[in-house]
Amino acid sequence: MQFIQGQDREQSVLFTDNLDGIVADDNEVRIIDLFVESINITDFKFVIKTTAEGRPAYHPKDLLKLYVYGYLNSIRSSRALEKECKRNIEVMWLMKQLVPDHNTISNFRRDNEKAIRKVFRHTVSLAREFKLIGGILVAGDSTKLRAQNSKKNNFTPRKIEKHQAYIEAKLDEYNRALSTADNDNKKIIEKEIKKHEGRKAKYQAMQQQLEATGEVQISTSDPESRQLITRNTITEVAYNVQTVVDAQHCIPIDYKVTNQNDSKAMGGMLRRSKVILQTNEFTALYDKGYHTGSEFETANKIGVQVMVAIPETGSHAPDLNYDVVNFIYDKEKDTYTCPQQQVLVTNGSWYKKNRGKSVTLVKHYKTNACETCPARNLCTRNPEGRLIERSQYAEYIEQNKTNIDANPQLYKKRQAIVEHPYGVIKRQWGFYYIMTKKGMKRASADVGFIFIAYNLRRIFNIVGQDVLKKFLKELGSLFSQINLVINAICFKITNAIFSNTLHKSIFQPPANRFKLIYI
Repeated sequence: MQFIQGQDREQSVLFTDNLDGIVADDNEVRIIDLFVESINITDFKFVIKTTAEGRPAYHPKDLLKLYVYGYLNSIRSSRALEKECKRNIEVMWLMKQLVPDHNTISNFRRDNEKAIRKVFRHTVSLAREFKLIGGILVAGDSTKLRAQNSKKNNFTPRKIEKHQAYIEAKLDEYNRALSTADNDNKKIIEKEIKKHEGRKAKYQAMQQQLEATGEVQISTSDPESRQLITRNTITEVAYNVQTVVDAQHCIPIDYKVTNQNDSKAMGGMLRRSKVILQTNEFTALYDKGYHTGSEFETANKIGVQVMVAIPETGSHAPDLNYDVVNFIYDKEKDTYTCPQQQVLVTNGSWYKKNRGKSVTLVKHYKTNACETCPARNLCTRNPEGRLIERSQYAEYIEQNKTNIDANPQLYKKRQAIVEHPYGVIKRQWGFYYIMTKKGMKRASADVGFIFIAYNLRRIFNIVGQDVLKKFLKELGSLFSQINLVINAICFKITNAIFSNTLHKSIFQPPANRFKLIYI
């Protein structure tokens, strides 16, 4: 049987004279290079640590190119990226054969969370330039990305108490055994007692920390990560990533990394979306986890129409026909009319009602007609008659229901819009966990690169290489001309200042001084 034969490894090979000849003209790495080169890097304020003496720092554009390439190719580890610089022809071309150390690569992501967010904003602006952002309909949701912190290293007050009780029982057991042990066993038991006393002190310190901060959890590996419900009753120690996605091409326009649930997240995301889209004339779709009165109020204040899924009623009347949704509210008279056509009135007072950590103001509505009502047993089990609570946010909640009832087909688009990025990022790319640890800021930098890669992938696929290359080249040329003008002006100003010896003594920086260079 005949097979395709490879070449002899000892045979001489004639390579092209340069790297540029090896990398094909239609290789995606060329677009990555053009994208980063088209950025006016001075606007992004990248932080690069260096010293007055010693080896110069790597240019932020080079490290940014490396990370964009890495995330587009499912490579997030700084050590893996360092390895790619030595063996990957595409990366060698992109980095001009630079091989930064993995610590340098890691520190760039660690120190530049704000600049990375600005690069993400730049991808959104690029998408708008090609009219890929509709700005009429957006959908918001969150996804949990597992943190670099196991459940074993996450503690709640109940878990700490359980460990302390176990340690106390063990200490009692060892102390009893110590009184009857011989010399050899005493040393072993004393060692165990010392170990458990150390663990006891550790849990006491955790308990004091929780009491001092008012937090309900503490994570030891990644301090700001929290144990969150991922689905049903399954929990993970994770971060909760809030996202707003434009409906036209499923392109994310905003993200935020949190360690809280969804109930208080919608208002802030809508405010930022208004700034990003530069309009409030859009509709935002959210699921029932965001159904919170105060968030509806925020949406109303900034003039954004929202459609949030309505959660099921927590409690029902004995007969469902007498649920509160069947009571008609009269806004002018501030009364409710029940299915038996009896009017429920309020005394006008507001009462505080605790809802978790927040307090909501409510009014009470009731009627004396309940005493003789033939349907009382169908309406309520309260011996004092039916009582309806109306919160301070009821008007906004009712408006949301009106919006959904007016256009139920529009709300059904929510899942198809906002789940698209999550499906690609978590299922196709395998980014279901946070790469970094030691804080939300570092996690946000990791998530920022994920969404930069996602947006660029969408733009590459929709716009096409030729059109995108032409645009990026023109954009890069424009910024180069602007920088030349700015540099010429700065040079003239510097010469004018330093021509004076007095000014020179004032502006001369101290020698060997450590400084941060903002490029």
